Parts: sequence; C-alpha cells; structure tokens
Amino acid sequence: MIVFHLARADNGVIGRDGQLPWHLPADLKRFKAGTMGKPMVMGRKTFESFPSPLPGRRHIVLTRDRDWSAAGAEVAHDPEAALALAGGGEVAVIGGAEVFALFLPQADRIELTEVHAAPEGDAVVPAFEGWREVAREEFPAEGERPGYSFVTLVR
Repeated sequence: MIVFHLARADNGVIGRDGQLPWHLPADLKRFKAGTMGKPMVMGRKTFESFPSPLPGRRHIVLTRDRDWSAAGAEVAHDPEAALALAGGGEVAVIGGAEVFALFLPQADRIELTEVHAAPEGDAVVPAFEGWREVAREEFPAEGERPGYSFVTLVR
C-alpha cells in the first residue's frame, strides 16, 4: 500500500528553497505518527532537507545520480527499485513534487494537510483530482500560523 504524506498550500506550494514555507507543529506531529516504523520513499532533495535521518524510519532515497550516497539513506534509481527495497506492507511516500508525480498512479491513500495560505514557493503539487475525501479535521488560523485541515483521501 502506497500512502502519500504531505502538506500543501491552497496554491499548490509544498516547499521553498528546500524547506516548508510554514511552521505547523501539529502537522509535524501527524507526519511523525503516520510514518513511524514505515519505510519512507523520498527524493534526494527531501532527504537533504532533514538535519539528520528521522529516527524510527527507513529512508529510501530516489535519485538519478548513480554516485550519490549518504549515511542513513538506502538508494534507489527508479520507483520499482524503491518499492522493492521497501518490501511489502505500507510505504510512506513523502516527496518532493517529482516523487509524488512518479508514484501518483500507484498511490492508495493521501494523508494531506491543506494549509490555508498562498505562500511563495518553488515546489508545487497539483490538486488531487478524482480522489474521495473520507476524513477531515479543521483548525483555525492562530496568530502568524495559517489555518489548516487534516484530510484523508482515497481512490
């Protein structure tokens, strides 16, 4: 089972200069809970955006660079190899935009944080068309923090 985990602004932005363009502690907590103990598939830039590998999870890094390696990363050069490394069970796909696009046809569920803002950004994911919403929790804006929704989508 392939599950996407991402936060996406209303304008499609998911990142700026290798970082999240917002700070939502509840989203980070949800991400941790949803990915703990699972193999995570990500692109090289996503992996390199972490200060160090995230505890309790495998980091399967998809890259075209045949010479790339990093401590804590299991390297794959195509989606099939990444899934083979992950083995059976649930696989968390965590980005970035190119990796989401590669796995979209095979994805089973999307754990989405809709960030109700329109920040500038250089990583964009289009809206998920043809998915059915099965859960939603709304959270209002607070001070500098934008409002957001936790949404679960299935095929």
